[in-house]
Amino acid sequence: MELRLYWQIVWRRVWLVVALVGIVAVVTAVTYHPPAPIYAATLRFNVGLLPVPPAGADYTYNPLDTWMASEYLMDDLASAVRGGAFAAAVQDRLGADAPHLAGAFGAATEHRVLTVSITWGDAAQLADIANATVAVLVEDSGDFVGPLGDARPVLRLIDPPVVFPVGRSLKQKLDIPLRLGLAFLAGVALTFLLDYLDTSLRDRAEVEALGLSVLGEIPPLSGRRRWPWERRLP
Repeated sequence: MELRLYWQIVWRRVWLVVALVGIVAVVTAVTYHPPAPIYAATLRFNVGLLPVPPAGADYTYNPLDTWMASEYLMDDLASAVRGGAFAAAVQDRLGADAPHLAGAFGAATEHRVLTVSITWGDAAQLADIANATVAVLVEDSGDFVGPLGDARPVLRLIDPPVVFPVGRSLKQKLDIPLRLGLAFLAGVALTFLLDYLDTSLRDRAEVEALGLSVLGEIPPLSGRRRWPWERRLP
């Protein structure tokens, strides 16, 4: 019974819901601009440390020491890749006309493998940025870590960069449906508000709710379509 009453409230002013959704749809169609395409490239490096011969005759060199040091070194490199100094170094490799690259790089580590990710809005530029990134890491990685004495980091590219488009995010996919859905909910809420503020009497139930008796009821016109909740008096 209550659901039917709620539907009656909405149906009396359904034009308001339709109008609000229509206005939002028109404004969205006029002002909406599809998001610019985004491309990504992923590079994977094997990170090592060039071993330093032991200085003392009593010291036995253990290669495990170099491997463990390489893992610590890789953490430092991952932090450096996400920083501004690394972005500036890649810009210098690209030349004077290079775009501003801060925020374009990401990095992750797994054992002794460093994964560098780059996101950019132009596929051709991204390929050049990826090649410059490889050159900086392979040739100048020692500039981005702390003092290592005679040792130096050694990076070997194991997965060359491949540029691929990035799909739209969930937020971008739901942008228009969310706008229309919010407009619909706002329209329904507005119909309930107007019904609450409306003091007119529309049916027998509202009259009887005031403690008054209904002596008669004018039936709807025969040519008008009646809804199931509308009853004709005998």
